[in-house]
Amino acid sequence: MLYKFKSKATGDVIMLEPQGRQLLQIIGKSPDAKGIVLCTEIPGAIQALREAVAQEEAALAAAEQAQKDPASSGTPAKTASGSIRLKQRVVPLIDMLQRAHTEEVDVVWGV
Repeated sequence: MLYKFKSKATGDVIMLEPQGRQLLQIIGKSPDAKGIVLCTEIPGAIQALREAVAQEEAALAAAEQAQKDPASSGTPAKTASGSIRLKQRVVPLIDMLQRAHTEEVDVVWGV
Protein backbone atom coordinates (compact mmCIF):
# COMPACT_ATOMS: atom_id res chain seq x y z
CA MET A 1 0.00 0.00 0.00
CA LEU A 2 1.07 3.56 -0.64
CA TYR A 3 0.10 6.70 1.21
CA LYS A 4 -0.65 9.56 -1.15
CA PHE A 5 -0.84 12.89 0.67
CA LYS A 6 -2.69 15.64 -1.18
CA SER A 7 -3.19 19.34 -0.69
CA LYS A 8 -4.49 22.15 -2.86
CA ALA A 9 -1.32 24.06 -1.94
CA THR A 10 1.21 21.57 -3.37
CA GLY A 11 1.75 18.54 -5.51
CA ASP A 12 1.21 15.08 -4.05
CA VAL A 13 3.62 13.40 -1.64
CA ILE A 14 3.73 9.62 -1.98
CA MET A 15 5.21 7.30 0.65
CA LEU A 16 5.45 3.57 1.10
CA GLU A 17 3.22 2.14 3.81
CA PRO A 18 5.81 1.69 6.61
CA GLN A 19 7.10 5.25 6.32
CA GLY A 20 3.68 6.81 5.82
CA ARG A 21 2.29 4.87 8.78
CA GLN A 22 5.22 6.01 10.95
CA LEU A 23 4.75 9.68 10.07
CA LEU A 24 1.00 9.53 10.65
CA GLN A 25 1.54 7.98 14.06
CA ILE A 26 4.06 10.70 14.92
CA ILE A 27 1.53 13.44 14.15
CA GLY A 28 -1.13 11.62 16.14
CA LYS A 29 -3.26 10.45 13.25
CA SER A 30 -4.63 6.97 12.76
CA PRO A 31 -2.80 5.33 9.84
CA ASP A 32 -6.08 4.42 8.13
CA ALA A 33 -6.37 4.22 4.38
CA LYS A 34 -8.05 7.65 4.36
CA GLY A 35 -7.68 10.67 6.57
CA ILE A 36 -7.23 14.40 6.95
CA VAL A 37 -4.98 16.86 8.74
CA LEU A 38 -7.07 19.97 9.26
CA CYS A 39 -5.46 23.33 8.71
CA THR A 40 -5.80 24.05 12.42
CA GLU A 41 -3.90 20.84 13.26
CA ILE A 42 -0.96 21.52 10.96
CA PRO A 43 1.27 23.52 13.37
CA GLY A 44 1.07 20.72 15.93
CA ALA A 45 1.81 18.12 13.26
CA ILE A 46 4.89 20.02 12.10
CA GLN A 47 6.10 20.38 15.69
CA ALA A 48 5.60 16.65 16.36
CA LEU A 49 7.59 15.72 13.25
CA ARG A 50 10.43 18.07 14.21
CA GLU A 51 10.53 16.69 17.75
CA ALA A 52 10.67 13.11 16.43
CA VAL A 53 13.58 14.06 14.17
CA ALA A 54 15.40 15.70 17.10
CA GLN A 55 14.91 12.57 19.23
CA GLU A 56 16.22 10.29 16.47
CA GLU A 57 19.23 12.54 15.85
CA ALA A 58 20.05 12.58 19.57
CA ALA A 59 19.82 8.78 19.72
CA LEU A 60 22.08 8.43 16.67
CA ALA A 61 24.60 10.86 18.13
CA ALA A 62 24.62 8.89 21.37
CA ALA A 63 25.16 5.65 19.46
CA GLU A 64 28.04 7.17 17.49
CA GLN A 65 29.59 8.46 20.70
CA ALA A 66 29.30 5.02 22.28
CA GLN A 67 31.19 3.56 19.29
CA LYS A 68 34.02 6.03 19.81
CA ASP A 69 34.29 5.10 23.49
CA PRO A 70 37.83 3.78 24.13
CA ALA A 71 36.39 1.12 26.44
CA SER A 72 34.67 -0.53 23.49
CA SER A 73 36.02 -3.73 22.02
CA GLY A 74 37.64 -1.97 19.09
CA THR A 75 35.26 -3.58 16.62
CA PRO A 76 32.97 -0.91 15.26
CA ALA A 77 29.30 -1.78 15.30
CA LYS A 78 27.19 -1.23 12.22
CA THR A 79 25.44 2.12 12.07
CA ALA A 80 22.43 3.40 10.20
CA SER A 81 24.60 5.87 8.29
CA GLY A 82 23.78 4.16 4.99
CA SER A 83 20.05 4.15 5.60
CA ILE A 84 17.60 6.95 5.05
CA ARG A 85 16.90 8.72 8.30
CA LEU A 86 13.67 10.22 9.55
CA LYS A 87 15.20 13.66 9.06
CA GLN A 88 15.26 13.04 5.31
CA ARG A 89 11.86 11.36 5.11
CA VAL A 90 9.91 14.17 6.77
CA VAL A 91 11.16 16.99 4.54
CA PRO A 92 8.54 16.61 1.77
CA LEU A 93 5.69 16.22 4.24
CA ILE A 94 6.78 19.17 6.39
CA ASP A 95 7.07 21.30 3.24
CA MET A 96 3.56 20.25 2.21
CA LEU A 97 2.19 20.99 5.67
CA GLN A 98 3.85 24.41 5.82
CA ARG A 99 2.50 25.42 2.43
CA ALA A 100 -0.96 24.10 3.24
CA HIS A 101 -0.96 26.07 6.48
CA THR A 102 0.14 29.24 4.69
CA GLU A 103 -2.72 28.85 2.20
CA GLU A 104 -5.12 27.71 4.96
CA VAL A 105 -6.01 24.39 3.32
CA ASP A 106 -6.15 20.85 4.67
CA VAL A 107 -3.92 17.89 3.84
CA VAL A 108 -5.65 14.59 3.03
CA TRP A 109 -4.56 11.09 2.16
CA GLY A 110 -6.24 8.15 0.49
CA VAL A 111 -8.96 10.11 -1.27
